[in-house]
Amino acid sequence: MGRADSPARVPLGRALSKLGLASRREARELIGRGRITVNGRIVRDALTPVDLGSARIAVDGVGTPLAKRVVIALHKPRGVVTTRSDPEGRPTVYGLVADVPARVVPVGRLDLATTGLLLFTNDTRFGEWLTNPDSGVPKVYLVTVRGRVTDERLAQLAAGVRSAGDTLMPAAVVLRKASARESHLVVTLTEGKNREVRRLCAAAGHEVSRLRRVQIGGLTLGALPPGSWRLVGDEELATAFPGYGGVGGS
Repeated sequence: MGRADSPARVPLGRALSKLGLASRREARELIGRGRITVNGRIVRDALTPVDLGSARIAVDGVGTPLAKRVVIALHKPRGVVTTRSDPEGRPTVYGLVADVPARVVPVGRLDLATTGLLLFTNDTRFGEWLTNPDSGVPKVYLVTVRGRVTDERLAQLAAGVRSAGDTLMPAAVVLRKASARESHLVVTLTEGKNREVRRLCAAAGHEVSRLRRVQIGGLTLGALPPGSWRLVGDEELATAFPGYGGVGGS
């Protein structure tokens, strides 16, 4: 039996939430009352691992239909948070995708001040594959930092740095332009640790003043305007993410 937290297997309570059938609290109640079956058998433990890609989950005997995969690319603007709601009342990415014809969730996140490419999908397996460091999907960022990045600092960035107990190791760092006032870098990551680009640059002595993600795998931001989104079709997904075997069809 696989691990419950592997990309394909999640606890049943979480699966119901991911499928949009119930909140976490509602899922626990439904499961506890014996109203949920998995592959034809009643399951009363919300922590039971299920495979989202193959399990037949039913509520009161009614099975969950297989939804057509929807993937969208959003150009996230500065000042928008990657959460469903914000206690401070700041705008969220969900407000920008309210008219998407499916219930989609963001794949990973971009912090408040970071702009650029953010993917959303209703395909849980695809989303978790994209965010799993073992998949090695490259994410490319255009970075502006304060001050001149010297050859020594560039070599330090490329070799990786230690920050708060983490080793931050970019896949590539390219210096595009440097002046006494600011420097422009292209940074490629494959791990996606929390605030990785900002922490990487800070550890090398440079504060990030602008940060924009322009590419995930083979999918680029292109000319998509800030705050706008577009659908990404299966053919484009298969080309952009050839390492994932499940994007050739719905």
